[in-house]
Amino acid sequence: MDLRLLMLSASIVMLGVECEGAGRLSLDFYKESCPQVENIVRAGVHTASIFDPTTSAALLRLLFHDCQVQGCDASILLDARNEPSEVASSKSFGIRKRNIVDLIKASLEQVCPGQVSCADVLVLAARDAVSLSGGPRIDVPLGRRDSRGPPNVRLADSSLPPNDIGLEGTLKLFSKKGMTVEETVAILGAHTLGITHCFSLRSRLYKPGSAINAGFVNTLKLKCPPYEGNTTSKIKFVVNDLTPIQFDNEYFMNTMRGRGVLKIDAALPLDSRTRPFVEKFASDHNAFYRAFSSAFVKLSSSNVLIGNQGVIRRICNRVD
Repeated sequence: MDLRLLMLSASIVMLGVECEGAGRLSLDFYKESCPQVENIVRAGVHTASIFDPTTSAALLRLLFHDCQVQGCDASILLDARNEPSEVASSKSFGIRKRNIVDLIKASLEQVCPGQVSCADVLVLAARDAVSLSGGPRIDVPLGRRDSRGPPNVRLADSSLPPNDIGLEGTLKLFSKKGMTVEETVAILGAHTLGITHCFSLRSRLYKPGSAINAGFVNTLKLKCPPYEGNTTSKIKFVVNDLTPIQFDNEYFMNTMRGRGVLKIDAALPLDSRTRPFVEKFASDHNAFYRAFSSAFVKLSSSNVLIGNQGVIRRICNRVD
């Protein structure tokens, strides 16, 4: 089946996404200024993935963290100057592959200097990470601008969800991005890629009264013992599902078996609002891909800088 059939509705494709401020995001934003942009980004992600199959998970998480802190503005890519950067937040533990965006951006600067924002590069890289690992090819509107900085670790601390976020907090978090319950369940399907460090499971495993699916929790405890030090718990990890480098619907099958790793993963099949969508996605990967595609566009288009807002950074890790 052609995954491009899983694109967004014709209204979004034809009209673009309206945002606050002057201008809007659109699918043909770089048609004249940098028509090669999507091919260059995809080639960069593909090359990185050949050398490291975990690249897709890292890029997708990188986008999530960028978009949750004041919108998708590439602020997660900024290095520290006079104050700690966003990536220094304890909630950003394990963030990797920022250098891939830097390398892709450098290639774009050779072809169309000063045209493509780091924010758009990151969105396209995460989109390609999904498709190259087996997921849908999502058409995303472009035209984001980059933040002027400086990076703000305190804002990241307050904006990023905690590792033990529950269902109510998750639904509220993504409803602010305009997502339905179905889209929220679908976007959590991003957990089908990658791992979870033991460091992030302390509350779920050892906080009194927090256990969901106690039998599986005991299995996780064997892999993440309570007596291990901070350094060891940051090294040790568990896989999120049986296919951690493939974007598929295994995550939902896993949660239906009572093997959701994070607290929110375990909670999804237990609530009447979310269980129908978990069941739907577990049995129909195309339905998951459609809902995920819609949710991805909403996440990456929420509260972005456009028009004359922000800047176009020539180097992603600093503001010139």
